[in-house]
Amino acid sequence: MKMTKMGTVYQLSFMPRVFPVNCYFVEEEDSLTLIDAALPYSTKSIVKAARVIGKPIKRIIITHAHDDHVGALDGLKELLPDMHVSISVRDAALLAGDSTLLESEAHSPIRGGVPKHIETHPDSLLIEGDRIGSLEVILSPGHTPGSISLIDTRNHSLIAGDAMVTRGGTAVSGTFKPLFPFPAFATWNKRMALESVKKLLSFKPSLLAVGHGRMLEQPEALMSKAIVEAELKLQ
Repeated sequence: MKMTKMGTVYQLSFMPRVFPVNCYFVEEEDSLTLIDAALPYSTKSIVKAARVIGKPIKRIIITHAHDDHVGALDGLKELLPDMHVSISVRDAALLAGDSTLLESEAHSPIRGGVPKHIETHPDSLLIEGDRIGSLEVILSPGHTPGSISLIDTRNHSLIAGDAMVTRGGTAVSGTFKPLFPFPAFATWNKRMALESVKKLLSFKPSLLAVGHGRMLEQPEALMSKAIVEAELKLQ
């Protein structure tokens, strides 16, 4: 596991040279908020990283319910029973293993690894505009129906889950990148994913942190380029 710090954001990257799977700490004054839970074997490394930083993990926010973002959730909850768990209202169903589409949703199958055996139940279900510590919830569906992103209201750091990818080139989720095609294969609705990234760009992020790939400082130009590429491929 490789840990990288940029401002108030710590990236914990597992298998960074082969198939990077990232989760994040956002540092608050007296605690840490964990964003996503990486892989099942990541539990001890996440807890150890918090000890190195020197602050307790008080809460975890799941950006979307795919296996590589919730893998260590049960292990962390067992070690940290007071940890507050949050996920979007919509993806709570996916976390429980239910991939049934709502009547109002585009009728294409939900893709990617939907978890089947997560025992942890969320303590709160999130909607647009909710605040957890310094973080504000932004609905950013597309990769999954209930994907969310999080903007730090102190400095505009954006943790975007799999709304975008930076491994193999900065791209909107759903845009095929030959060097790292997997997020494209796991995206539910490409058109909605594109609209979500346009929305995220409007927040003028100072930092972009995603589930797969390195963090980007001052990412607006690369985000704009990725939007243009996604629009061309959808035409």
